[in-house]
Amino acid sequence: MSDVTDQAVEADEVQTADATDAVDVPTAETAAAPAAPADLEKEGEVAADFLESLLDICDLDGDIDVDIDGDRAAVAIVDSEEGRVPRRLVGDNGKVLDALQELTRLAVQSATGHRSRLMLDVAGHRSGRRAELIEIAREAIASVKETGEKSSLEPMTAFERKVVHDEVLAAGLSSESEGVEPRRHVVVLPA
Repeated sequence: MSDVTDQAVEADEVQTADATDAVDVPTAETAAAPAAPADLEKEGEVAADFLESLLDICDLDGDIDVDIDGDRAAVAIVDSEEGRVPRRLVGDNGKVLDALQELTRLAVQSATGHRSRLMLDVAGHRSGRRAELIEIAREAIASVKETGEKSSLEPMTAFERKVVHDEVLAAGLSSESEGVEPRRHVVVLPA
């Protein structure tokens, strides 16, 4: 291959690795110092503008709420006075929501020049799912503490695994992710 072709292939491989690694494995950019609140506010504003334009183009109802949740911008499309947010923006098992979140992150990255870790919620789907996951994690934690044996959970998205890992850590146990997408799952380990 020519040098130009080799460089293009290498760039494509790096880009592909970055896209898949961004879900579970922190990169040097995401592992750096936490973003300043002003930067997170800017991310939220850019995301809100992007999502408002998208909703307008699609002629869909919904208001945009922007917040900061720890070290990331949190943006939510919520029901407006004019009507409800179409639940099809969540999709089957949140797949449309995940895709919409990635598009929004790309829009933010394009505007700011920095990779975004913002979280997007539509019609309370993620917040409701978070509550379910915390309950699932607590049941697994109780089982592991009682039996002293590890507990494997059902396959989950990266967002879902993160919620479970955080809950397990807060309970004083450890956990790990095993398997390959889309069958990647959390295993809660005994102390």
